[in-house]
Amino acid sequence: MARFILGRLIGGIVILWLVSVLAFVLFFVIPKALGNNPAVLFAGRSPDPATIAGVTKKLGLDRSYVDQYWDFLRGVFVGRHFDSGSDRSWCPAPCLGYSFRNDQPVWSQIVDALPVTASLSFGAAALFLVIGVSTGVFSAVRRGGLFDRIAAAVSLAGVSLPVYFTGLLLLLLVSYKWHIIDNVHYVNFTHNPALWAWNLIPAWLVLSLLYTANYQRLTRASMIETLGEDYVRTARAKGLPERTVIGKHALRPALTPIVTIFGLDLGVLFGGAILTEHTFGFRGLGAISIDAVNTQDLPVTMGVTLFAAFFIILANVLVDVTYAITDPRVRPS
Repeated sequence: MARFILGRLIGGIVILWLVSVLAFVLFFVIPKALGNNPAVLFAGRSPDPATIAGVTKKLGLDRSYVDQYWDFLRGVFVGRHFDSGSDRSWCPAPCLGYSFRNDQPVWSQIVDALPVTASLSFGAAALFLVIGVSTGVFSAVRRGGLFDRIAAAVSLAGVSLPVYFTGLLLLLLVSYKWHIIDNVHYVNFTHNPALWAWNLIPAWLVLSLLYTANYQRLTRASMIETLGEDYVRTARAKGLPERTVIGKHALRPALTPIVTIFGLDLGVLFGGAILTEHTFGFRGLGAISIDAVNTQDLPVTMGVTLFAAFFIILANVLVDVTYAITDPRVRPS
């Protein structure tokens, strides 16, 4: 097991490194090759040649691409200096550079936005995982019944309705019609945990509605297949209680595909639930990534990309490791 985990970790690190190389090429090498000097974006509107030259030197854009990438990679682990001669600054690790628009460290902007995205992601994930798996199990056990048909209809509606429609509709109801929450906004958990959860409930419901449908349908299909296996029939033939047969012998193997998509969905959510954050006005990773793309803020765009890639890769590694725990049939050799 230790060798299996180590191999997955090494593979994840290699993939993350390849993503960093690709992101550097896309955001810094290709624009400069096409004649769009990143130093002009950093220097502001209508910069003079001296200002552009100073920014080019400070950012190290006058060096070779290999040296620029090495400076960036080294800055992530140990920090780096930005030096234009008269202006010298130190960016502590993990250094992802400075924003072209506000000259603030990229990492500090990510840290500021991280609690918003984490609160939205983990809350919605817990909600759609519990509801989706529970309704999927009940639908499989009562296949063809009234509950199964209702759950199928709700799942179809959840998949069909986009987030920006359900989000705006819920905001209209809870804020303007029913006045349950007059001003939906993000509250720091440490300031007021109750108010934090109260303001996030609409976003959790909207985001979980979309994902719950997928988990309900996948759990139902997986449970129906598992309930037809020989070892499940054997467990019933031994006289075991139906709760034990479903919970211990059928549900655990059926969770394997659930673990797969949950790890991937959680990684994507943590990278930034862009539409949900934009709909409810939350300043998370999705919001700052949209702003960075609209303003051509290359360091912020690259930083958020790498941060999102890190969590997606981490989620994949955790999924591979969890396979051997949830399903006895899957064991690393």
